[in-house]
Amino acid sequence: QAQVVESGGGLVQPGGSLNLSCAASGFALDAFAIGWFRQAPGKEREGISCIFGSDGSTYYADSVKGRFTISRDIAKSTVYLQMNSLKPEDTAVYNCAAYPATDQPFALADSGSWGQGTQVTVSS
Repeated sequence: QAQVVESGGGLVQPGGSLNLSCAASGFALDAFAIGWFRQAPGKEREGISCIFGSDGSTYYADSVKGRFTISRDIAKSTVYLQMNSLKPEDTAVYNCAAYPATDQPFALADSGSWGQGTQVTVSS
């Protein structure tokens, strides 16, 4: 059974950094896309980054491009989201999901396996 579990959230000051982890089990990490999503109170869910299983290529939403970096360690079955230069508007619950990859980064995310999320709060 495919499962993903997020960790690494917390409270950080503006300009700070956090490194989120998405630990995968029950499937081969390089066989699926792994996406990171976030949802702030009162806002729609936003797909922010994705790493494609087949070749490890990556995608970033404009809102995080240049500040966030997605990576993976296949041996550890873990995908990371390094978040730098955090802003108050980055405050949200962050989820990762594993799903079949297509040419669109988040097309099949809803059909995938989702974790329970980790809270990121950026505040002074």
